[in-house]
Amino acid sequence: MSAVHGKHTVVTVATKDISAHCKTSSYEGSADVHDTTGYGKKAKTKSGGLLDGKFTCGGTYDSSETTGPRAAIKPLLGETVAVVRKPEGTGAGKPQDKFDAVVSKYVETNPVDDIVSWSAEFEISDEVDDTPQA
Repeated sequence: MSAVHGKHTVVTVATKDISAHCKTSSYEGSADVHDTTGYGKKAKTKSGGLLDGKFTCGGTYDSSETTGPRAAIKPLLGETVAVVRKPEGTGAGKPQDKFDAVVSKYVETNPVDDIVSWSAEFEISDEVDDTPQA
């Protein structure tokens, strides 16, 4: 297995490619875990439940772009949108995660001594389609 450089990652939100504005992105899958322990047990027993997930991304703010993160994401706050994440870039057989997600947070950070940055959080709704790219 060979290492994959993050620079190849592709991220689209509501069909807009925001990859050039991203410096970081993270997919987190999770599942409910239910305690099913009954009387008389010496150890807990558990059962899996519903799947859940979250996606975050962020990067450098770009005021010259009318399709940058502010224009592409901020108006969608509270909306459910299509998100596609391609961690190894675009190409037949390469992995991708396609899902609908609610845009739950959009943040712009303005430090006095650095470049303005942005970040966004998405709460995944329903199942993630991880079928490789065609």
